[in-house]
Amino acid sequence: MTPRDTAFLIFADCSMLDFTGPLSAFDTANRVSGKTLYRLSLLSEPGGMIRSSAGAMIQTEAIGNASFDTLVVAGGGAPREGLVSDALRRYIVRAAARSRRIAGVCTGAFVLAAAGLLDGKRATTHWRMAAKLQKMHPKVKVDSDRIYSRDGSVWTSAGISAGIDLALALVEDDHGVELARAVARELVVYHRRPGGQSQFSALQEMDGGSERIRRALSYVRDHLHQDLTVDVLAEVACLSRRQFDRAFASETGQTPARAIEQMRAEAARLRIEESGDSLESIARATGFGDAERMRRACMRLFGLPPQAMRRLARHEQNDEQAH
Repeated sequence: MTPRDTAFLIFADCSMLDFTGPLSAFDTANRVSGKTLYRLSLLSEPGGMIRSSAGAMIQTEAIGNASFDTLVVAGGGAPREGLVSDALRRYIVRAAARSRRIAGVCTGAFVLAAAGLLDGKRATTHWRMAAKLQKMHPKVKVDSDRIYSRDGSVWTSAGISAGIDLALALVEDDHGVELARAVARELVVYHRRPGGQSQFSALQEMDGGSERIRRALSYVRDHLHQDLTVDVLAEVACLSRRQFDRAFASETGQTPARAIEQMRAEAARLRIEESGDSLESIARATGFGDAERMRRACMRLFGLPPQAMRRLARHEQNDEQAH
């Protein structure tokens, strides 16, 4: 079997885990299989030593004309601030044309977007940077609450440990679920968080930059069981419907309807996992109305139906009690 040439493009001020996590997953796939499935390399625009955000120096090769099966673009200070050179944009476009697939970890999505590779595509990034990505690149369909996302040959993931989930998904795509599971066991990580699983707790973490949007979000949290229309939230925020839609998307990186569904699903998940209430009663209490609507939302956001979430929670509780 011919090894798949897999390169990681890194930048100054990069987070080590953004590339060492997924790099380790591919390396582990080689070790677990006993074969060289992936031939790995580290690239940077200038080549030579690159300083990470932690101060560690990483030896890299300069970008050139080499072709790769997979190019993974990690995050860093330059992508985060939109400082992508014309030469790098041209390189990314060429690499995408020559590669079977291309991926961005964390703010690596900004590089792919700057090269036009995410135009019209669904993509994700670290939730703190999602609104900025959407504002800088309005043609991208930013999904701020996914662990990773795939649209055709382009993959993107959230930051830090989500890069490992992305790499496991790539290994599974190449060599099947059994090898991906073996890699996850070797790395002692969950195999594997579904791409649609939430990056964070919407009930606790979602916030707006302005007092008006924070007021609307607080209202949603306190009235999940009610009919929460955009008009109602705009009135709570003392904004017109058009002003509210624009401000909400700019400050949270998503639409009001998406945020409401996300918070309802998060509240439902807590009740599903921690209570013995029926799914119908949980659906009513969290504003879904019926269990089927709640099931569809859970599948979209968490990658699992409510019944499976409850079984997993009970299994984990039993394991804790056994130990």
